[in-house]
Amino acid sequence: MKQTRWFYGWVVVAATFTVMMTAYGVQYTFGVFLPAIEADTGWTREALSRAFAVYVFLYGLLGMITGRATDRLGPRPVVAAGGVLLGFGYFSLSRIEAQWELYLYLGAIAAAGMSAAFVPCSATVIRWFERSRGRALGITTMGASIGNLVTPPIAALMIEGLGWRTTYAWLGAVGGVLILVAAYFVVRDPKTMGLLPDGEVAQDPDPGTATPSAPPRYPWTLREARRTGAFWMMTTMFFLSWLVVFLPVVHLGTYAIDLGIDPLRASWVIGAIGLGGVLGRPLMGGISDRVGRLPALVVVLGTQSAVFALLPFSQSWLLLMLEATAFGFAYGGGTTLFAALVGDYYGPAAVGAIVGFVFAVAGSAAAAGPWIAGYVVDATGSYDLSFWLGAISNGIACAMVFALRPPHPPADRAGS
Repeated sequence: MKQTRWFYGWVVVAATFTVMMTAYGVQYTFGVFLPAIEADTGWTREALSRAFAVYVFLYGLLGMITGRATDRLGPRPVVAAGGVLLGFGYFSLSRIEAQWELYLYLGAIAAAGMSAAFVPCSATVIRWFERSRGRALGITTMGASIGNLVTPPIAALMIEGLGWRTTYAWLGAVGGVLILVAAYFVVRDPKTMGLLPDGEVAQDPDPGTATPSAPPRYPWTLREARRTGAFWMMTTMFFLSWLVVFLPVVHLGTYAIDLGIDPLRASWVIGAIGLGGVLGRPLMGGISDRVGRLPALVVVLGTQSAVFALLPFSQSWLLLMLEATAFGFAYGGGTTLFAALVGDYYGPAAVGAIVGFVFAVAGSAAAAGPWIAGYVVDATGSYDLSFWLGAISNGIACAMVFALRPPHPPADRAGS
């Protein structure tokens, strides 16, 4: 085998990076908008958190549909449709007057658009890379962290100058256009362009008749994957971790404000999660290519557990910034490793459906974290109980990594 000098797979990575940066950047501003919407409308923090929980639950659940659609139709139309829905949903938030409209535009329409980000982008990159899968996925998913780093402070400044409604209108319009443009460059797989994963080209004695062909491997289907213990072990691990993953994203800025930190500096606490992800996603992805996915998973899940355990004792802005950065590093690395691990264990044949199913089951659980935290703080005046839930759930997930083993193809098709 040899490698092409210029590999289109990296264009796919750049395009999916843009999709992730835009979609997640807009999403991660919710914690910045929350105090402004609360003050303007009088709606409770729990009610607003519940709407975000519906949004997270639905876009996670819809990953099953967008994953299958990516396998069957290719990623370009799926991602483009997602951009239209996401842009329209967030733009429409600028006009809401009643809580039911918040559930419609954020919890349903924007959620449907968001479901066409992580699953289709990850599934596509998995198809384009094997040896460099962790690094490529790390760069793609780093887009989410760049968006998290940059967009909340920008949104905070815009809210201060223009108001939250005008800010949502701009975010929806610009975000939708950016995703539509990026979708054009997202090509289904290397075979479409006569290549193998990682840019390798098959050798043939007669260059005129050389035809690239993928190396033989077992073509797992979703149904077969669901019959393996590794599938459900992995799904449970990510369920436990993602159950509380949006708790800091939504509430850490408000937690900082409750401690007496001014809103602009508090927005940087949310941005620090993105800074950590910028470092963690490509670094842990690349490291996992060398040392293996499971040792890397132990590091990221253990770090998340430690951060949650420290948060109840954190009172200063500097300490919160450090902990938010560490959390972003671990969370970003964990999502990168999840997609890479699915690709390693089950291959590219039905990767959209398999990633989508795990994301639907485990990712939709992330809806509970922000709602639980909002309920707890309204009832007790403190986030401490929620933080301890995060520490325990990630600790259990970390321990489960040591029991995870690769699946074996069914005996009746092992040689296929």
